[in-house]
Amino acid sequence: MYQTLLPTASGGSSPSQVPAAKRIESFGVVGAGLMASQLALLVAEKLRVPVLVSDVSASRVTNAIEGMQARLKRQEAKGRLGPGEAAEIGGLIRGSIKPTEFRTCDAVIEAVYEELSVKRIVFRQLEESFASDALILTNTSSLSVAAMARGLIHPERVLGFHFFNPVAVLPLLELVRTPFVSDDAVRSASDLAARLGKTAVHVADTPGFVVNRILTRIFSEILAEIDKGADPATVDSSLESWGLPMTPLQLIGYIGPSVQRHICDTLHRAYPDRFHRSTSLDTVVQAGLPGFFDENGIVQPVAVARPSEPHGSDLASLRRRVREALDQEVQLMLDEGVVATSADIDRCMVLGANFPAGGLSRLT
Repeated sequence: MYQTLLPTASGGSSPSQVPAAKRIESFGVVGAGLMASQLALLVAEKLRVPVLVSDVSASRVTNAIEGMQARLKRQEAKGRLGPGEAAEIGGLIRGSIKPTEFRTCDAVIEAVYEELSVKRIVFRQLEESFASDALILTNTSSLSVAAMARGLIHPERVLGFHFFNPVAVLPLLELVRTPFVSDDAVRSASDLAARLGKTAVHVADTPGFVVNRILTRIFSEILAEIDKGADPATVDSSLESWGLPMTPLQLIGYIGPSVQRHICDTLHRAYPDRFHRSTSLDTVVQAGLPGFFDENGIVQPVAVARPSEPHGSDLASLRRRVREALDQEVQLMLDEGVVATSADIDRCMVLGANFPAGGLSRLT
């Protein structure tokens, strides 16, 4: 079960009595995919400490490191890094397929497949490999961090550390607490986030946290219209007046239909009355399509009936329904204690999803 837990104040200790944040001198990344590679580069560039990248496949690790080296060289060629910095940063990154290699790391983040059982295996292997005060972080986008930590010898050092893609650009980091986490671990993770140049918003360990819960509520309303038979391109245009960085269907394509369906499933299990399973999204995923649009920007066909399409006032009505759904979700999140204020939600949407200044509060 998910539990809500907001940050708590220290129990009356004077500043001199508060332990210093743990200094991160060596960092590990479990996974060699896109997000994992971005995380490894960020840490190496910002902290200038050794970074270990690991995966079960040696070829994936090799490919990831080669890709990171190539990206660093491109950044230097464009003047985004100083002369020699690509070699300096790249020299800090190495790869391995052995979990025991993490024994020297002060913190490790996992960025593997979004499957709870897989992440729990990773966490158990990490705990066997390094010191009891090392941080164990997860980049999960919607799964329960507490469920990952449960059963560990030291669950108090496990936190959610959720970045947003592209990692180097979007400043938000959702810092997810569990009922087990220690104040020392939260302090160290907060310090780490700041050293990485990220704005950490403390959130409770609830499905989807903040950004993915809000985005998926939007997707749920839009996809419900498509499931009823409305034209995808027409429905997708209903929120144009909000000035969002992408339309809902474009964003699903950017996230990846299969990834988004997984997030939808997580939220549907938690809140089935508000987050619906979409037959049209299922069709896109099962067909192996990259989204509702192809490389030419043409809407992919979905196998649903086509009654009359919404136009004009119907689109305005849909936009109002989405706005009302978001108002409901924000209030529920505040009631549950996911964050302290609605301003925290606005900040998350601006910094993590590139919403216009003001976030949800300015949408009409």
